[in-house]
Amino acid sequence: MESQEPKVTSSPLMYSNRVMLKTILEGGDYKLRLVGKTVVVGGWVKSSKEVKEEPVASPAAAVDAFPASPGPKDVSCVEVLHSRIPFFRTTIRILGGSASSPAVREKLESLIPRSPPPSTFFLQINDGSCVSSLQVVIDSAIVPVSACQILPTGTCILAQGVLEKPSAHGKQTIELKVEKFLHVGTVEQDKYPLSRKRLPLDSLRDYSHIRPRTTTVASVTRISSALDFATHTFFQNHDFLHVQVPIITTTDSEGFSEKFQVTTLLGKTSKEEPVGVSDADGVSLETVNAAIKEKSSLVEQLKRSDSNREALVSALQDLPKTNELAQQIEAREKSKPVTALKPELVNFNEDFFGRQSYLTVSGRLHLESYACALGHVYSFGPRFRAGKTVSAKHVAEMWTVEVEMAFSQLEDAMKCAEDCFKFLCRWILDNCSEDMKFVLKRIDKTVVHRLEYMTSSSYEKISYREAVEILRKVTDKAFETQLQWGVPLTAEHLGYLADDHYRRPVIIYDYPKAVKPFYVRLNDDGKTVAAFEMVVPKIGTVITGGQNEERLDMLNTRIKEFDLSRDQYEWYQDLRRHGTVKHSGFRLRFDLMVLLTTGLTDVRDAIPFPRSHGKANN
Repeated sequence: MESQEPKVTSSPLMYSNRVMLKTILEGGDYKLRLVGKTVVVGGWVKSSKEVKEEPVASPAAAVDAFPASPGPKDVSCVEVLHSRIPFFRTTIRILGGSASSPAVREKLESLIPRSPPPSTFFLQINDGSCVSSLQVVIDSAIVPVSACQILPTGTCILAQGVLEKPSAHGKQTIELKVEKFLHVGTVEQDKYPLSRKRLPLDSLRDYSHIRPRTTTVASVTRISSALDFATHTFFQNHDFLHVQVPIITTTDSEGFSEKFQVTTLLGKTSKEEPVGVSDADGVSLETVNAAIKEKSSLVEQLKRSDSNREALVSALQDLPKTNELAQQIEAREKSKPVTALKPELVNFNEDFFGRQSYLTVSGRLHLESYACALGHVYSFGPRFRAGKTVSAKHVAEMWTVEVEMAFSQLEDAMKCAEDCFKFLCRWILDNCSEDMKFVLKRIDKTVVHRLEYMTSSSYEKISYREAVEILRKVTDKAFETQLQWGVPLTAEHLGYLADDHYRRPVIIYDYPKAVKPFYVRLNDDGKTVAAFEMVVPKIGTVITGGQNEERLDMLNTRIKEFDLSRDQYEWYQDLRRHGTVKHSGFRLRFDLMVLLTTGLTDVRDAIPFPRSHGKANN
């Protein structure tokens, strides 16, 4: 294989000497003009096959023993040996003579290394730029390469060749005839987790570093990237400024959320105090769980290979025993006392920040300070919640778009949220057509119709009180949570309103003050606040927001009702003391937008590296 920089005749990518496959495969009429062009392409093998050609008899004439040399060329030892085979045969004929027996000649012929019949390799490669794969054709007589090097799924190749129309009729409209390889990244087949057999999405979660190579996760990632770009496009087009808010904060942004504490005090506690649970009998739960994962992986490999039934039976018998051991150790550890960092027993003055600090739940409080100086601002970043509830719509780390607008009220925030939501849906329909075709085929056949309807329909707006009255009249469905005024609407309640009753997005506003954050503006009735939620069919609540409390006395009352430290929010109250203004905003749960546009049902399949309770693999 040669590593010299090739000279290509089509436009390569910037910062790389290769042509992106999307340019070739989704170029429309342009790709027909590429036929005959020399290009460099790179990607990973999705599938492959080898077609062996019938061996051709060597010429008998002695004159062929010395072929003319076309000029200097880099050749391997094997090529040199193969090129001299006719010479060896002529020599044997001379030595054996016509009088020699056929048996002698046959024995002498057997000593000559025979040239293997040439093969043609067909690879389907993908570089992640589009759904389609490019067919790459390698003639082993022209490009010497072994099958075990390039055929395995997952192999990475960088090759130079000529784009041609396929010789055989099929799905391909263009293919690459390889002239030489510039790079081959081989695969350890017995350890590579992605076989040709399609793995379910929940199994792929254990291989978050490899799963982007699957067509499904690649499509989801491209759609997510388009949504990211569309988000910034919408707000930049409407004169919002992008502001980065801190990930580490000293305030509880909502007043009742479960937070991750940030500290450097772990390991600095007194040696007399236990700082954790010791391993029992020399075996830790972590070790056993690692063994379970390894055994489960082995079972999957054995199932795919179907080559060693005895080993598979043994592994299947051993796995439940290991699970039982893990349960016993876990139960034993739970019965032992665990020392946690209790705020009342820890001197946080010695901590890194000199006080208690957390991973942020929301950046809206910090964003307000910029809205009250610059007008319209937004932020886009990760937010963290330490809830241990297992849910398909929630993990510990999720990305959120947050918006704050000065001189605006509840109605303004609801209108902006609706416009933004429709803009994102339309953007995906207009700019991700190929990926959406794949989603329609493999994930959700109704997703495009649903997005089209959401961009063109009007959204129903009802108050919390109206929502409760509608739900109370439902007779054909029994809700798990008994409904009464003043309690939060559950996902089941919201799902009924959006999926069954209205069958379109619903915006619910004026919630009871007890179920919304302390900073939301109190309505004149003294019972409700100017908050809203946008509920979408199949997903649930995607956007929450409202008008913020601009009155200092009301804000102080709400802080007291939530039993929060006034000192912690002193800086936030300054915004009301010095030039207060009516303002509103909202947060859009970005990862749920990815679910909506891709038809997926679990957010762990939409987030590149999901973090949930008990799960942070890398």
